Amino acid sequence: MLNRSAQLADELVALYPGSFDPVHNGHLDLIARAAVLFDRVIVAVYETPGKNLFFTTEQRVLLIREAVTGWNNVEVASYHTLTVEYAAACGARAVIRGLRATSDFDFEFQWALMNRHLKPDVEALYLMTAQEHAHISSTLVKEAALLGADISGLVPSNVLAALGQPRI
Repeated sequence: MLNRSAQLADELVALYPGSFDPVHNGHLDLIARAAVLFDRVIVAVYETPGKNLFFTTEQRVLLIREAVTGWNNVEVASYHTLTVEYAAACGARAVIRGLRATSDFDFEFQWALMNRHLKPDVEALYLMTAQEHAHISSTLVKEAALLGADISGLVPSNVLAALGQPRI
């Protein structure tokens, strides 16, 4: 029988980074699918993306933690370094990314090659977004919510409440 440190060394860890402002059902679908493929999934909330944020880092972390309650192999943390550096520091062997459409591919391809140059031991792993979530983005969710549209079915109930919408 392996001791705990030997088990951890053999553990397959993935990092799923993003701004998650807010987390939506497309994100949760990718987290659930990654949790089946890996022993441990770390959802990493980037603290300082080059975007106007609606929620603070602490709020984004809390919203994700609430949404993944009961998912035993999923952790949520925040970070502020290069994603691939953070992945290596966490022992992640892969960085999970989602692809919604072919338009995502060009950016992701360059991102993966740069990260491979910086940390060859950390692989980029792309999961195709489920068809029912392909139209969802955090930007569109925020815009729709702020303009009073019903976003139930796009985000978990805790995010609905945080955006001031009634829970369905």
